[in-house]
Amino acid sequence: MKNFVVKTIANAGALAVAVWLLDKITLTGDSTAKEAGTLIVVALVFGLVNFLVKPVLKVLTLPLFILTLGLITLVVNALMLLLTSWVCGKLQLSFHVEGFWTAVLGGLVVSVVSWALHMVLPDED
Repeated sequence: MKNFVVKTIANAGALAVAVWLLDKITLTGDSTAKEAGTLIVVALVFGLVNFLVKPVLKVLTLPLFILTLGLITLVVNALMLLLTSWVCGKLQLSFHVEGFWTAVLGGLVVSVVSWALHMVLPDED
């Protein structure tokens, strides 16, 4: 359970950095508390999308992964961020990613920041 909470906090932090750095990734709310709550829910959706869809997509893109020496991972991460944005739209959450190239940059930011936070935060069960 502790590992789940740590991963959710790391995802929320990484998404917050992406929202802060990129103008076309938006998260809105009436107050800072509502924005923080929305960010946690978006992090949960992002984690769920990565848990359910990403492994299937990685298997389907395995030949491209080998052919591009792993660069297709940027596209897969962008697709996960776009899918999270779409799901959040369906759930009436105020998180939006505008465009594929913004998603590529956002996926890169989220990956780097998430990795850095996972190195700092404890990951015990």
